[in-house]
Amino acid sequence: MACHAVSDDRDELLFALLERLVASSRDGRMPDFAAVTHEHPDLETELRELWATAMIAEDFGSFTRSSGGPPEPEPGDDQHTSTRAAHAMPRRIGDFKLLEEIGRGGMGVVYRATQISLNRAVALKMILPGRLASATDLSRFQAEAEAAAKLKHPHVVSVYEVGELDGQPFFIMPLIEGTTLAKRLTDGPLPAREAAELLVPICRAVAAAHRHGILHRDLKPSNILIDREGQPYVTDFGLAKRLVGQVSNVPASKHVENVLHGEQLTQLTASGAVLGTPSYMAPEQAAGQRGEVGPASDVYSLGAILFAMLTGRPPFQAASPVDTILQVLEQDPIPPRVLNPDADPDLELIALKCLQKPSDLRYSTADALADDLQAFLAHEPISARSGHFSQILSRAFRETHHAVVLQNWGLLWMWHAAVIFAMSMLTNVLLLCDVKSRWVYPGLWVVLLGIWAACFWSLRRRAGPITFVERQIAHTWAGSMIASTGLYVVEWSLGLDVLSLSPVLGLISGMVFLVKAAILSGRFYIQAAAMFLIGVVMALMPLWRIPDLRIALFGVASGLSFFVPGWKYHRQRRESLMRHD
Repeated sequence: MACHAVSDDRDELLFALLERLVASSRDGRMPDFAAVTHEHPDLETELRELWATAMIAEDFGSFTRSSGGPPEPEPGDDQHTSTRAAHAMPRRIGDFKLLEEIGRGGMGVVYRATQISLNRAVALKMILPGRLASATDLSRFQAEAEAAAKLKHPHVVSVYEVGELDGQPFFIMPLIEGTTLAKRLTDGPLPAREAAELLVPICRAVAAAHRHGILHRDLKPSNILIDREGQPYVTDFGLAKRLVGQVSNVPASKHVENVLHGEQLTQLTASGAVLGTPSYMAPEQAAGQRGEVGPASDVYSLGAILFAMLTGRPPFQAASPVDTILQVLEQDPIPPRVLNPDADPDLELIALKCLQKPSDLRYSTADALADDLQAFLAHEPISARSGHFSQILSRAFRETHHAVVLQNWGLLWMWHAAVIFAMSMLTNVLLLCDVKSRWVYPGLWVVLLGIWAACFWSLRRRAGPITFVERQIAHTWAGSMIASTGLYVVEWSLGLDVLSLSPVLGLISGMVFLVKAAILSGRFYIQAAAMFLIGVVMALMPLWRIPDLRIALFGVASGLSFFVPGWKYHRQRRESLMRHD
């Protein structure tokens, strides 16, 4: 009963804090997410997940309210909803005559229109009629108009004119007759050459935007228009940001600022908010304020679009937006050829390079991605297949995207180092005292390690939800403890002297660190190599007529292997908490 009461109190507190953040957002104020997490650091992970879900739900709710289906008919109304909507459509806005609606989303609606004075067909976009536009809606709408107006590129849907009528802002664009890439993909994957030919001009357009200091941040198939001649165009800059510190090629700084300025626009990127489309957003974008969004984020989205072209589906998709975001943050994409055996191997490599979690492992620019696609079209070697030895080596020793969970383990690993060291020293003292009982050593390790494992797991659970990756590491660690104590049983069954198989402890520990290197950080290869070497040294010590300090040597090496990374990640966690203060 007490456990249920604690759980209920925790849930009530979580939802109270979430309601406080949501209320601030709806009132037009920027929620102070950092202050809330500082007050309740133990709830930070769960609160971030709930906040991300809430933000997506807000946008999704507005989308479904505006385009998810007809409203309920009112009593006595025998007209179809579509007829009412048609009559509600404005017929004339200034110099523009509206003909029909051709598309809409959560915020805006696009009409086919005629510019009367020039007698030309155009597309007119405005905030949904009848919608009570918030300051954030207006800022995003204006941001889209300003970003598109700055870009003059043959594959960017530009802006002819920006205006306002009766407080309703609108802007005029060229009318692209055709379809969208999203609609094309409903028929399944595209042929390899067609996919590459479509994506090259899109990459060039995005690169041009970056050179003008603008990030798109919402690249996806539905924002790629394809005209009747098969030419693609980038549209919808509603989430665009301006890069700070642009240079002639690509902005040097990854830090970005909003296209507009002022308090209202700050709400577009409020602390903890997640903007974009989950299936196509980069990990650093899905992580909210914790990630640095830059040109590499758009490169990731271009890779996700290429993935969809090759397979007919995005690299990540789940039952809910928050589950999709967790996939983006924690999982690697399935190779396209697993989903579509006919996918081209070179294009698969190009897509997977774009979809790397660390941003510096992707293409450095959208132009570099376009160059590789053009190399593929010209039947030339692609850069995604090449790599200098130094680059391969540096990638092997870098952290993976799972390494962030180690901040939850830093202090615990330091304690674990102390426990292993103390137990090894005690074991070696008993060995030097000529204690040969087969029951003393296994009893010591089984009991003490069991108690410590229970304490370790309990302390970790207090720090917040346990991730799937942490469970993998915990099972690997538990397996190593079982194997270590199982050596005593093997010795007994083979009639060997007690602790004669102790050098195997080094090999078992080396395997544990090898698994950690594969899942968490390549730097654990160093600990793995050290522990393998310690196992060999322990086996040779009796031949060298050195006093039997094998277990003490193991304790020192194993303790240091846990303490050094533990100290590093514990310090990172403290610095992270200080930044949130």
